Amino acid sequence: MKPFIMLSAMALTLPAPAFAQSDSLRAAVAAEMPGLLATYRDFHQHPELAFQEVRSAGIMAAAARAAGFAVTEKVGRTGVVAVLRNGPGPVVMIRADMDALPVTEQTGLPFASKARGVAAGGETGLMHACGHDTHMTAWIATARLMAARKAEWSGTLVMIGQPAEETGQGAKAMLDDGLYTRFPKPDYALAFHDMAATPAGKITYASGPAMANVDSVDIEVKGVGGHGAAPHTTRDPIVLASAIVMRLQTLVSRENNPVEPAVVTVGSFHAGSRYNIISDSAKLQLTVRSFTDEQRARLKEGLERIVMGEAMASGVPKDRMPVIAFGVEHTPSLINEPGFTAQVMDPLRERFGAERVAIAPPIMPGEDFARYRRADPANIQSVMFWVGGEDPARIAAAEKSGEALPSLHSPFWAPDAEKVIGTAAEALTASAMRLMPKN
Repeated sequence: MKPFIMLSAMALTLPAPAFAQSDSLRAAVAAEMPGLLATYRDFHQHPELAFQEVRSAGIMAAAARAAGFAVTEKVGRTGVVAVLRNGPGPVVMIRADMDALPVTEQTGLPFASKARGVAAGGETGLMHACGHDTHMTAWIATARLMAARKAEWSGTLVMIGQPAEETGQGAKAMLDDGLYTRFPKPDYALAFHDMAATPAGKITYASGPAMANVDSVDIEVKGVGGHGAAPHTTRDPIVLASAIVMRLQTLVSRENNPVEPAVVTVGSFHAGSRYNIISDSAKLQLTVRSFTDEQRARLKEGLERIVMGEAMASGVPKDRMPVIAFGVEHTPSLINEPGFTAQVMDPLRERFGAERVAIAPPIMPGEDFARYRRADPANIQSVMFWVGGEDPARIAAAEKSGEALPSLHSPFWAPDAEKVIGTAAEALTASAMRLMPKN
């Protein structure tokens, strides 16, 4: 996930006292916090890339077993499924993602990651630059809280540690490995994500479309190569690809309804090998983002039409037309169905206070948590919310200075882990218990 939202510090600065409601659940989270922070720092110092989360999964599995869950490991390669059956009632699933990023940490924290790994063919530093270390720690806290309160709820709790969210492959891998056939199928699914540039402990959420369809697109633009001094004997793929890049911008500016956000970004353009050689091909890589399936289909059609049309206009031979691979990597849009979202978020607003729970606009990053509901939308309801991790004072200072705060995926991202973990664990536990009432 790659969100960045700059929200008003005046609107979101936490009031005193920080919590609107005090109860035994909150006290239990506070009592666990020293140990939870030690676990968080351990996760942070030992990040693992997608489908390599063996150590992280082992820690989560051991914690769930100790709390009384029946645990299965290696689901979807490195995923964890922990099940706690507690009488009749609905099935609630809570998910946390585990993978880190190929980012060299620059936070200066005393427990900063020094881990190294291999990504995209080269060695790199590794870091939990998206906050998945806070997600895993809050997951452990929630498992313990739910197990300790079995007398207060009835139903089945399924908690999953998911691999490979950053590549968009983890949820699919777990579903393909029988998540809904080998284990109880959820009626409800819950998840959270930490959020940059939002005050620590602030809960935000989008009702309806929340996060985008994400499609990776590869385009091979073919031409006819030759000598750079004789361009008339060639069909220059660099000129053609450049025309395609520029014309693709009209998909959003002229073909897309302006009230429906969309993104078409060319992130990579590779062609040629030497000054005086016109190459015979150019390769483009794009990310295309939308919110509805209908909009996604329109963007796909428009992209294909523009690419092929520009190639014909350039006189490319029929046997040298471009090759388009749309959706090489695909993450479907995340929709928080408004009715269920209100069912979950309204009680959280009562619990934490209106100042700490607010609606936010949808964002363009992707999130494969969407797949869990899309696997059976008629019978599964889901919601994902965000928990802020930034110091409100830094937000206020940045607004005055114009300084850009670290975003998710930044080597400088260092959330207020205590507030993220504490808020998320309390919110997930309270929501799960409300969805599985004792009576």
